[in-house]
Amino acid sequence: MDHASADLLRHHGDVDASPGLLDFAVNVQGSSPPPWLRDRLVVALDGIARYPAAAHDAQAREAVAARHSRRADEVLVLAGSAEGFALLPALRPRLAAVVHPGFTEPEAALRAAGVPVVRVHTREADGHRLVPGEVPAEADLVVIGNPTNPTGVQHPAADVRALAAPGRVLLVDEAFADAVPGEPETLAGAADVPGLLVFRSLTKTWALAGLRAGYALGEPALLARLAAPRPPWPVSTLALEAVIACSAPSAVAQAQDAAERLAAARAAQAERLGALPGVTVLPGQAPYLLLRLPQGRGARVREALRDAGIAVRRGDTFPGLGPDHVRVAVRPADQVARLVEALADALAWTAAA
Repeated sequence: MDHASADLLRHHGDVDASPGLLDFAVNVQGSSPPPWLRDRLVVALDGIARYPAAAHDAQAREAVAARHSRRADEVLVLAGSAEGFALLPALRPRLAAVVHPGFTEPEAALRAAGVPVVRVHTREADGHRLVPGEVPAEADLVVIGNPTNPTGVQHPAADVRALAAPGRVLLVDEAFADAVPGEPETLAGAADVPGLLVFRSLTKTWALAGLRAGYALGEPALLARLAAPRPPWPVSTLALEAVIACSAPSAVAQAQDAAERLAAARAAQAERLGALPGVTVLPGQAPYLLLRLPQGRGARVREALRDAGIAVRRGDTFPGLGPDHVRVAVRPADQVARLVEALADALAWTAAA
């Protein structure tokens, strides 16, 4: 892979969302954490003169374990899912299979470490449905998102389970699972799947992208292999406190309520965008929508939207998608109205050009 292609794998929505633009590029919900969480983090600030404590980490692991009906030794608290992806080379895979279109950071981390990677592409024609049999049998690490970013497809848990195999690590990125009402296809509590790793993130639902907080779930020996290269104190005191707070039953219930509201907002947003001429809204169940724009006009439409003060996530950095794909986050109705108006103008302008 050349440097240009590697750089594209490192492209994320925050690059598209320059300050001052109405941000449809980043999938974080809300502009700040809820007041109760903010207040808890403010109180925790008084402890940051001390190093993060092992007892605090244990408390966070216990909170996550209770949330997912796991044991505390089956939890590894992370400085965001991105840290977990950066640690994947420690598993020493001989061949990694990454399901695409999907979040690109796992492949970028693996390739940077010299790990051979094969891409397994889902297809728009069949709804980007996972076909387990297309994953090479020799792959000893398989990476898939569920729901997948950027397609928003939620794969049946049975299909994802079918990817497990003796001697294989199966990593399921569930960064957006808590944004789906009821989390029906999650494997976070599936302690019976050998070689399973599940990564979860707090940054999206709780507006904590700048804090870097998440966790991994899996067999203790597998987590130990993953964590081997970590430096001392890898997770901050504030991130540990956020993990504890967001794993509490009251917080889980609040996230469920937010997921139900988000599902209704997504449906309304998809209907409005799908009514625009030439715009195809791909079906999904995540806090974002993948759009296909008229052929050959995607880059100019994105440029026109940017000129109108709106940022969307380019799609061509995701393997399997092209320049006419864009991803847009689910946003409040007043912001969607601005996007629809600007997109209609951009489509008209590019059609006439």
